[in-house]
Amino acid sequence: MANRPRRPVSALETAEAVFKPAKPAAAPAPARAAAPPGARELVSIRIDQDVLEHFQAGGPGWQDRINEALRAAVAATI
Repeated sequence: MANRPRRPVSALETAEAVFKPAKPAAAPAPARAAAPPGARELVSIRIDQDVLEHFQAGGPGWQDRINEALRAAVAATI
């Protein structure tokens, strides 16, 4: 018995073959627990070099000083 030539695959059949194995969307991530009051979160931000040098010139605690400046700026807008 000779092997019969395969029929050409249409674009629609190719697309269906690609998407059929797709798995359903993952369940949404559980909600984050509320942080305790006063807790700090690690973030990464870009600060201009001159601003960073200003706060670092005061020695250790420069991150706390940036936080205080940001808190004052937020309070001024409320």
